[in-house]
Amino acid sequence: MATYTHGHHETVLRSHSSRDISNSAEYLRPHLAETTRLLDVGAGPGSITVDFAVIVAHVTATEIDENALSLSRDLASSKGLHNLDFAVEDVHALSFADDTFDVVHAHQVLQHVGDPVQALREMRRVTAPGGVVAARDADYAGFIWFPMLPELDRWLDLYRRAARANGGEPDAGRRLLAWARAAGFDDVTATTSNWTYATPEDRAWWGGMWADRILESALARQLVDSDMATSSDLQAISDAWKRWADDGDGWYLVPHGEIIARA
Repeated sequence: MATYTHGHHETVLRSHSSRDISNSAEYLRPHLAETTRLLDVGAGPGSITVDFAVIVAHVTATEIDENALSLSRDLASSKGLHNLDFAVEDVHALSFADDTFDVVHAHQVLQHVGDPVQALREMRRVTAPGGVVAARDADYAGFIWFPMLPELDRWLDLYRRAARANGGEPDAGRRLLAWARAAGFDDVTATTSNWTYATPEDRAWWGGMWADRILESALARQLVDSDMATSSDLQAISDAWKRWADDGDGWYLVPHGEIIARA
């Protein structure tokens, strides 16, 4: 099993908790109905999960351990939602019976797993005939920004190296279609969508989050412990993120690959 590069530090949850259907799963919305039974693989803090629960009949949320799963459980409870259940699962070997769900969804998950093709096979197995498997992942090699600060080039190189050292694939977005075909899907629709950060508020949020994350998250510890970078290197990157956020010309694009794969 691959190691989750980001970890679950507050600086990571700050980013992940901002996600919902409108900014992270709009491509899936046409496939959701009041009768839908949905499996959310790698639910994280649960912000997308609870959005699904408002729309569909039932949601099962999974995570790799109970500590991670408790985030989704707590959010659902705070929203007063009762049409969810929760399970600790490994996506490579799900415990659910064949044909259990109408929709199986994974957001920013396949980039972090050891065998994304096997993960998609399992997601397909538990999807009922006529249902869909939906996945969306960023593609780090496609990230572009302005101003072109060299420290941000260094950040991107370090992140991609760390993710691969952990057994993941940071450039997953472009590979989703190929992975789905390798997993046995014949009917796959591949699309793309972006996150763009250009307003002062968006820059302050995105740049501030990464300025903190590069110093305080599991990624930061890994980079220093593995001698990929020094603490001084990471401080320089953090400072550059702050300069980018403060620059009125600052602009950032995060591209995503998406697939709807029909079971």
